[in-house]
Amino acid sequence: MPTHWEGSTEERIALDAYIKLWRASQSVESRANRHLGDHDLTLSQFSVLEALLFLGPMTQRKLADKILRTSGNLTMVIDNLERSGFVRRERNEKDRREVIVRLTDEGRAKVENLMDEHVKGIVEVFSALSEDEQVVLARLCKKLGVGGAT
Repeated sequence: MPTHWEGSTEERIALDAYIKLWRASQSVESRANRHLGDHDLTLSQFSVLEALLFLGPMTQRKLADKILRTSGNLTMVIDNLERSGFVRRERNEKDRREVIVRLTDEGRAKVENLMDEHVKGIVEVFSALSEDEQVVLARLCKKLGVGGAT
């Protein structure tokens, strides 16, 4: 649905693009991550496990930055993952103020077992676009995400 804003052409085009991008991102996120509920994980929980799998242990603050969440929101997510035995927190020996989050063996197994299904879901959603279109979309999203810088 295009915007009903009666501003300038520039404003209407930008708003229309924004609306379409936002709706598409919500739809893609929902369809690509539908399987997580079958494994009793939220998207935030899976994102933490995935980040720790591929990037290794890190502070809660750095983890929040990596998965685009606030530190406050992430505290509850990590609490729940810790309660499930998927992660553990450790004080940084060099700076006791910092808490390092690590995958447990159980957490590593959980996320590794989910990766094939996760990737399959994403590939399925993006199959609506050709490979060339996916490359162009990725480039445009990166350009938009960094504020127009190349």
